Amino acid sequence: MALNSRLTEALADRYRIERELGAGGMATVYLAQDLKHDRKVAIKVLRPELAAVIGAERFLSEIKTTANLQHPHILPLFDSGVASSMPTAESPNRPIAEFLYYVMPFIEGESLRDRLNREKQLPIADAVRIATEVAGALDYAHRHGVIHRDIKPENVMLHDGRALVADFGIALAASKAGGSRMTETGMSLGTPTYMSPEQAMGEREITARSDVYALGCVTYEMLIGEPPFTGPTAQAIIAKVMTSEPVGLTSQRKSVPPAVEDAVLAALEKLPADRWPTAAAFVSALEGQGGVTRPRATSATRVPVKKWSSKSPWPWAIAFGLAALAAAWGWLHSGPPVTAPAVVRFELQPAPG
Repeated sequence: MALNSRLTEALADRYRIERELGAGGMATVYLAQDLKHDRKVAIKVLRPELAAVIGAERFLSEIKTTANLQHPHILPLFDSGVASSMPTAESPNRPIAEFLYYVMPFIEGESLRDRLNREKQLPIADAVRIATEVAGALDYAHRHGVIHRDIKPENVMLHDGRALVADFGIALAASKAGGSRMTETGMSLGTPTYMSPEQAMGEREITARSDVYALGCVTYEMLIGEPPFTGPTAQAIIAKVMTSEPVGLTSQRKSVPPAVEDAVLAALEKLPADRWPTAAAFVSALEGQGGVTRPRATSATRVPVKKWSSKSPWPWAIAFGLAALAAAWGWLHSGPPVTAPAVVRFELQPAPG
């Protein structure tokens, strides 16, 4: 029996599954009707192999942390649980199927990925606004001890003119519950295109600065039209993440303000200590607020060049001085030509013995 049928059966007493909305690396999303509250919801069901790694008890324990996040730019969590599809009289020998799932509001809108697919590049004001709203959600979550670990355009919903960050739950639960066993399934937490270098290296201790890096990648893509690092395979992308520097923004889009370029490039530093310490600091830098200094300069940052005014006397004074020095040098070293000395050749006859 198909997965959708087993799932429909398992959730029939609470939700009526209508159709599949999409599938990602760790979960499949379904549109459903909440029978108790008579409302549309989105149900995310973990992939069977991931559910087996995490385990139901640990997943439900960790997902509670997400349920406590209350912020205007965080998509709330309605419900979570384990649904089972048991053998029936018609199929008494079929195995029991368990589904780990959680339920969120169904957003009448689109994801940031949908908008980027349609427009490729966003107006600078829109990109900065969306980045600011996502950063606000991240800053709130970080102050409550929650790291998202998988910020990407697919997890940013656009609803009624504002951004909503989704999917705090899966990466958090998988990282804490799955641990090193994730590698046994060939699955990884995060998306290579937006994965920080430390996350790509498989470090267990991931900090808020990893989310800042991912948001820097998303902001870069909103402004330029593609992420800072791309490649044909996940391995090729990760290699660039580890070794390459991102191309400056203004060299690709001249209308990007210097403060925005500086903020994004600092967010993309290889070392966590060289990035903005918080999502709030990233926002302040994006807005060009005074008193905010980047951790350190990057080679990709453009260097401002001083332009001389045609009315300024300094260029002419410098040119005159250089000409005078050249003339003095020539005068001091002038004189009659030096002739080469005559060459004298002779032989030495050694004494006998």
